[in-house]
Amino acid sequence: MFRIGNGYDVHRLVEGRKLILGGVEIPHLLGLDGHSDADALTHAICDALLGAIGKGDIGKYFPDTDPKWKGVSSLTLLKQVGAMCEEHRFAISNIDSIIAAQKPKIAPHIQAMKQNIAGALGIDPGQVNVKATTTETLGFVGREEGMAAYAVALLQNDD
Repeated sequence: MFRIGNGYDVHRLVEGRKLILGGVEIPHLLGLDGHSDADALTHAICDALLGAIGKGDIGKYFPDTDPKWKGVSSLTLLKQVGAMCEEHRFAISNIDSIIAAQKPKIAPHIQAMKQNIAGALGIDPGQVNVKATTTETLGFVGREEGMAAYAVALLQNDD
């Protein structure tokens, strides 16, 4: 049996925060605001995986009202979501994702992101795809007010 899930996350860009995407700290004047490290890419992947196993979304398991998750690395959350997939006897076939960001350039960091995501999930980096796009200066991403990430995951269960 195959299951597909999709995920989406968005965070506002603010001063005084590190920019973390896919577990990689990217040099930039602004960072993403959020309860955890605000890694929009990893959050979107978490939601895609949770959707594929029919278990809700990231906020259900890691609410921003719980101080336990304050400042935590989103790779820690991803690792727990990966364990949930295993508990439900689903293996990750592949993950495809897109980061929407006007600046900075994301491409130089994609390989490290793939390695981090794959490492947290215990899968091969070849099963993870990360792409980046701008919005041609349109919308909140184009105005550099925030960043968004989209993800889709294909899981299989051989039971």
